[in-house]
Amino acid sequence: MSRVAALLITILSLPFALLGLVLALGAVASLVIALRVGAENPPAGPFVEVAGGRLATIQAGPADGPPVILLHGASANASDPMEGIGRRLAEKGFHVIAFDRPGFGWSDRIDGSEAAAPAVQARIIAEALEKMGVGPALVFGHSWAGALALALALDHPERVSGLVLAAPVAMPMPARMLVLPWYWRLALKPPVAWLLSRTIGPPLAQYYLPETAKRVFQPQPEVPGYAETVRASLVLRPGTLLANVQDLVGLPAALAAQSPRYGDLRVPTLVISGAADPIVRSETQATPLAKAIPGARLVLLPGIGHMIHFVAADRLTAEIVRFTAERREAAPFLKD
Repeated sequence: MSRVAALLITILSLPFALLGLVLALGAVASLVIALRVGAENPPAGPFVEVAGGRLATIQAGPADGPPVILLHGASANASDPMEGIGRRLAEKGFHVIAFDRPGFGWSDRIDGSEAAAPAVQARIIAEALEKMGVGPALVFGHSWAGALALALALDHPERVSGLVLAAPVAMPMPARMLVLPWYWRLALKPPVAWLLSRTIGPPLAQYYLPETAKRVFQPQPEVPGYAETVRASLVLRPGTLLANVQDLVGLPAALAAQSPRYGDLRVPTLVISGAADPIVRSETQATPLAKAIPGARLVLLPGIGHMIHFVAADRLTAEIVRFTAERREAAPFLKD
């Protein structure tokens, strides 16, 4: 057990008065962290109004270019895929739209805890695309957002012309495989999770943020300046911490519900994954997913880990450009 884990257990076993004091101090620290993080990372793009709130976007590339929608994974925000491959795609002439998923970055947590389901987030994003007059579009989903991109294609096919699923989480998996910080595993009951997210959760998450960034890049080294470039500290705010835990905890049940429908998909699909990914293993996710979707093409990158949109950005961009060209060749009258 780590020293910090032992410290948390000690804190939780304190007499009520002392525990209240620790939580109060944690709440103050969390407020300071949230204010600082927000000031250092203001919204980077336009908002889209939808029922119940608004979604934040970052956009790049010509407005009349073929649209590409970028959806980020857990603990992230729109800057993550935009800075990884989005700006490269913009240079290729694509109109790139990266969303902060509901509850992340600067997007509202529309529908509260219900938004943990990929199908609910897909409905919200589909509404935003309709408001923007975008679609059908190529949809890119990384990691957790692989499930979201699939839900968008399953439930709102009029918005999707093709799928690019990078290191996707999409196939059923047991809850024990969830990658959650140890301090959230101690208390996953909703009221306790809410309390943690607004007291000691943000300071602990801030402490572990550098270690987490290094771990998700393995076996490659972390890209220099990654955390600052992608505004990683936005995940430290209480509402986002809670949304992140809800999304992760709710994912196994969501995958069990939606995965039997993958065989019904008729949208062109590219599944691309690092063969050395220790976070989302290709043999249990990308490979069986590609087999489940009719006509899907699978690309495995030898020696590459989870963050393929950074460590293999050129290859991934080239695959997307090739995928787009193949779609147009197969359907010459296709309009993006």
